[in-house]
Amino acid sequence: MDGSIPGDLHVANDVLADIVGNAAMECYGIVGMTAPNAVDGIAKILPKSRLRRGVVVHPQDGGVKVDLYVVIEYGTNIQTVSQNLRDQVSFALKEYARVAACDVEVHVQDVKVRS
Repeated sequence: MDGSIPGDLHVANDVLADIVGNAAMECYGIVGMTAPNAVDGIAKILPKSRLRRGVVVHPQDGGVKVDLYVVIEYGTNIQTVSQNLRDQVSFALKEYARVAACDVEVHVQDVKVRS
């Protein structure tokens, strides 16, 4: 017996957004998440209880496309932090939800000093 259970598993987009948001906050150089529609160009950092608002999940054939709206720590390399974030999110989706990340796009909304 291989331990598998017959059937299909469907994970809601909100659950995937929670997984992605928590994975993002564990990534070095990420100060916080912001809502995609920053009013007047001002990015407000979301509280930990509302991280999913900074994540947009689009179902696609064979996986999901994820858009992340983040604030990065001042003094870090944006390209390196973004790549680490992509890797972290892809790993979390595959490990915890068994969902492949077809594409992970990082939208840097602001750069701030970590307080």
